[in-house]
Amino acid sequence: MTKILLIEDNPEIRDNTCEILELANYQIATATNGKEGYEIAIKENPDLIICDIMMPVLDGYGLLHLINKNDNLKSVPFIFLTAKTERGDFRKGMEMGADDYITKPFTDIELLNAIESRLQKVKFQQERINTAQTLNDFFNEIKNNDALEKLTNSTVINHYKKKQIVYSEGNNPRSLYYLNSGKIRSYKINEIGKELTIGLFNAGDFFGYNALIENTTYKETTETLEECDISIIGREDFEILINNNKEVAHKFIKLLAQNVTEKEEQLINLAYNSLRKRVADTITTLLKKYKKDSTDFIIYISRDDLAHIAGTTTESLIRTLSDFKNEKLIEAEAGYVKVLNEKKLLDMLN
Repeated sequence: MTKILLIEDNPEIRDNTCEILELANYQIATATNGKEGYEIAIKENPDLIICDIMMPVLDGYGLLHLINKNDNLKSVPFIFLTAKTERGDFRKGMEMGADDYITKPFTDIELLNAIESRLQKVKFQQERINTAQTLNDFFNEIKNNDALEKLTNSTVINHYKKKQIVYSEGNNPRSLYYLNSGKIRSYKINEIGKELTIGLFNAGDFFGYNALIENTTYKETTETLEECDISIIGREDFEILINNNKEVAHKFIKLLAQNVTEKEEQLINLAYNSLRKRVADTITTLLKKYKKDSTDFIIYISRDDLAHIAGTTTESLIRTLSDFKNEKLIEAEAGYVKVLNEKKLLDMLN
């Protein structure tokens, strides 16, 4: 559970803010001044700090100064919560390294949105670090040192916005892609404009290699589901590795075989499974693909994208999600789905 340290000397504001955060399923630690807050931060190692500015003993600015000097705490997101609204106050806080600045009085949504935004940024940065290490581990498996050096030196990392096309069906392939962070889908569109998602990619996945290996144009389009960092590996460098290194060739042969198996299962599901079963399978597939720990699984995805993965219309998907919600299998609001009963979804009858 995400741990938040709240430092506020006003007992009424502190209690009200604690109640909001606890209702949002955050674990809360509290302090009444900066000195006490610093001691608790060292002991508890929180995921985020919310701090008032004007406090006795040690004010918010003094605490932030200490936080920035502590190697174990300086990367923790820090949000000022204060009644000071002068431009100079904002500027001083941000120049000292504060991540956000919320003025009193504030609404529940303002507070929770600021927290979620800071936590998502930290998660995104950590994802980039972890997947970069995965990429390096893969490169280190390659035995041909000259090819490894050439590939590593030619790798470019591009940042893509949400809903941005990486490559389109019918275009000639020029690169191999490696997803450093984020989520991507590949899809096809039929002659009357209906979309079907045929592949999902997570951080640590290669994609776009089918057309390179087959020496054909792309047979699908890929699009980001959220902001992504993608390593772009030149076609010539990839061909050197695939043609001259058994380990690399073996890896991509396995990926191709896995793709064939997944497509066969998808065709069977579309042909024979009921709508309820297809939607349940879609949710559990996303869960298996993207869940990384034991916490509750929440997928942030539009209803249109979810319908394209399930192979149904958006209207039918929404009705089915409503049924699942009434059956306490999921929570579903605009833009996200939270799994409540994974076992029943997995065991859904056709």
